[in-house]
Amino acid sequence: MSGRPCRWLLRGTLAAAALLRPERRARPLAAVRPAARSRSPVPGFLGALKMEITEMTGVSLKRGSLAVEDNDSLAPAEEAKRQKVSEGWLTKGQDGMENNSPPRCENVPALPEAVSAGKSKRNSDARLQEEEEEEEDGLSEEGEEEEEAESFADMMKHGLTELDVGITKFVSSHQGFSGILKERYSDFVVHEIGKDGRISHLNDLSVPVDEEDPPEDLFTVLTAEEKQRLEELQLFKNKETSVAIEVVEDTKEKRTVIHQAIKSLFPGLETKTEDREGKKYIVAYHAAGKKALANPRKHSWPKSRGSYCHFVLYKENKDTMDAINVLSKYLRVKPNIFSYMGTKDKRAITVQEIAVLKITAQRLAHLNKCLMNFKLGNFSYQKNPLKLGELQGNHFTVVLRNITGTDDQVEQAMNSLKEIGFINYYGMQRFGTTAVPTYQVGRAILQNSWAEVMDLILKPRSGAEKGYLVKCREEWAKTRDPAAALRKLPVKRCVEGQLLRGLSKYGMKNIVSAFGIIPRNNRLMYIHSYQSYVWNNMVSKRIEEYGLTPVPGDLVLKGATATYIEEEDVNNYSIHDVVMPLPGFEVIYPKHKISDAYREMLTADNLDIDNMRHKIRDYSLSGAYRKIIIRPQNVSWEVVAYDDPKIPLFNTDVDNLEGKPPPVFASEGKYRALKMDFSLPPSTYATMAIREVLKMDTSIKNQTQLNTTWLR
Repeated sequence: MSGRPCRWLLRGTLAAAALLRPERRARPLAAVRPAARSRSPVPGFLGALKMEITEMTGVSLKRGSLAVEDNDSLAPAEEAKRQKVSEGWLTKGQDGMENNSPPRCENVPALPEAVSAGKSKRNSDARLQEEEEEEEDGLSEEGEEEEEAESFADMMKHGLTELDVGITKFVSSHQGFSGILKERYSDFVVHEIGKDGRISHLNDLSVPVDEEDPPEDLFTVLTAEEKQRLEELQLFKNKETSVAIEVVEDTKEKRTVIHQAIKSLFPGLETKTEDREGKKYIVAYHAAGKKALANPRKHSWPKSRGSYCHFVLYKENKDTMDAINVLSKYLRVKPNIFSYMGTKDKRAITVQEIAVLKITAQRLAHLNKCLMNFKLGNFSYQKNPLKLGELQGNHFTVVLRNITGTDDQVEQAMNSLKEIGFINYYGMQRFGTTAVPTYQVGRAILQNSWAEVMDLILKPRSGAEKGYLVKCREEWAKTRDPAAALRKLPVKRCVEGQLLRGLSKYGMKNIVSAFGIIPRNNRLMYIHSYQSYVWNNMVSKRIEEYGLTPVPGDLVLKGATATYIEEEDVNNYSIHDVVMPLPGFEVIYPKHKISDAYREMLTADNLDIDNMRHKIRDYSLSGAYRKIIIRPQNVSWEVVAYDDPKIPLFNTDVDNLEGKPPPVFASEGKYRALKMDFSLPPSTYATMAIREVLKMDTSIKNQTQLNTTWLR
């Protein structure tokens, strides 16, 4: 098989390619396994260096594409509160967003939200509100541009490689091999590990018996037209002050069900019964003004029941926030009544625990009849919500199809992952996909260079972007008129749209306030990206200089406090104990050459390592510590043979619920696959673990150029 081109799927490539033509599925790209008779023009792997540390050069590696998902992210706001926390196995992570670029116009989920209270705003704000309401349902067709003449591969020539963000080392000396992570979401499954150490599984769809629950008729008693009118009333989308629903079959039981349905499905509305010309009507109206919208009704919730319904959410091809937006829209509540322990990325099957305030399990279970690619179950009522960072990590099940490595190569690679681990780099998702990396914006923020911040976010750039975003940037470069550029965007909630709105409101001389319109978590992603950029570069230097053994002057954690390794204590520690700091005003730096490297790097970026406080408090970096090597837990693997590339190679939770038998493998087959299971702590990147196994560059740029060689 080594001389034949394989079919590959690069997750980042396809996700970005979808930006060019979202209605089309991207095709898997071709690549080959390096071999003596390989036709690939890319130079081969350089081999192991001393101390079992393999260094990548600027040459593309002959490896196949990779589509992977990454471990949990903690909100940057939460990160700021929890500085100096270890990235160890049983400790909470600091950060490590799966999709760490602030939301862009092409992927930001629309939040269902009510019109704000108060007096009517000026016409421009009203017009903007209408546009945003269209965005909620994805109704805006603008921006579906014709395909660009420039190919996607050509566009991605301007993207980042691992070398650009400091990812240059491997810890093992084994020979890499190729593998395919198919377009099937079932080839990548993530199960959350809760704070009690249990892996979350969806294995029970039953609803807890509760005499307080309303009857099942609640969900069907209202017609679609009545629901539409009630929703418009609830969201103040029309001038009506009430909605009257005629009770066709007038009985007390029927009226009771209608009352319950309106109050449960449309929080914020009250109801009353009225006689009109001899007919009974249920009249819905706002009882407490607009502030009552989506606030759970205190008097309708039994005191004996916990205020939060916890459930397990199984989802496919949705990130966590997008999923919550969908659930909140169907439930007609605001997203902020949901809580979770960590976010899960989009292109995978993921299973995690969610909690929601005062929504019944019965009502949640009803969504299983309405939603595609979602399943809710394992319901229970609890007193408390979930908190970001409470999880212990995630368990991954990953299939790499059509592997080209021998059994010995696979065994060596997986044993290395199990026994040594991988470098705990921040993955490529942390830094964005266009020619303007997010860390550059973060650096400009820390430098207090606000004109540069504005320019970096809004200026035209090479790379894969939707046509309307390209036009917005071109308009900005041409006119420097934020209102004119904003009109080019059908989606206003992305970072570019939010910044342009801010500039329209506050003017070009008050960029700080304009930038402040962007949600805080998204703003902080930029400076955390810069911290990650520094950390990646420094850990590469640390491993290059000192290898995989602790040395005097290294840092280890005792509790949450970093201390130095002294000469006499070196033998008491392993490389798995060593941490390195993300720059900030509350961290200490190693007592060896790497301390000077930190100072030199920040000095070159016009930053003072001794003063990481910013005049704007939000942008002051206190710093944190991160383990340099992560050893996955619960590592297991199996090489299986198969003939049909379309068949699933293991069962998901939903498969098991439906009673599907597990796949049966032949002793020999046309293809071989590596099925990997492993657990990672929060804030680590599964891409970096699989990178270590396959010995490949995970950047979109490198993989796209490598794969498209076979398409020419």
